[in-house]
Amino acid sequence: MNLMLTLMINTSLTILLMIIMFWLPQLNSYVEKANPYECGFDPLNSARIPFSMKFFLVAITFLLFDLEIALLLPLPWALQTTNLPVMIKSSITLIIILTLSLAYEWTQKGLDWTE
Repeated sequence: MNLMLTLMINTSLTILLMIIMFWLPQLNSYVEKANPYECGFDPLNSARIPFSMKFFLVAITFLLFDLEIALLLPLPWALQTTNLPVMIKSSITLIIILTLSLAYEWTQKGLDWTE
């Protein structure tokens, strides 16, 4: 009996929310709301506008550093291992690689947004 009641309530609530979802936006429609959203670009202009590659380079740099930081997250649990010197050496090596790569990016002006 409880299963049937739960299924009935879930189904009716889902149907009610779907009706509200389709009905509510149609009450207040205007020109800007009806236009397609194209990530801040005007959809009526040409799609072949020049786009800075610097954006992609900074995004890739962020992803690389983010993934390397994710490798350091289990470090507190890894310090409880029986082979502590190897764990500390590998962690320090990873941190040194991170620091040196950040310094290299910084000196090569890889983090500057201007061209």
